[in-house]
Amino acid sequence: MEKTPIPTDFFVICTANSSAHIGAIKELVIEELEKKGYKIIFYDRGKEYSWLVVDGGEVVFHIFTQKGRKFYSLESLWISAKTVDFQKNPKN
Repeated sequence: MEKTPIPTDFFVICTANSSAHIGAIKELVIEELEKKGYKIIFYDRGKEYSWLVVDGGEVVFHIFTQKGRKFYSLESLWISAKTVDFQKNPKN
């Protein structure tokens, strides 16, 4: 596993279908982190973004539109890091 200078254990990177979908995912992530007792360090409060971040300390969520995910290519920064693919339908 690649060591990074970022003080977190996991990144979760996901793709939403629209900016409204990004907002809904963000709210759900915040709600679930709070239920599980994680301290929310930061989250983007704006709207109409192609990339939002929710920082739960041990885990940081990156929520992208398809266009934003392709443009920022966040995965390419940690190409040698261990990944886990949680796609709902792995055939796609």
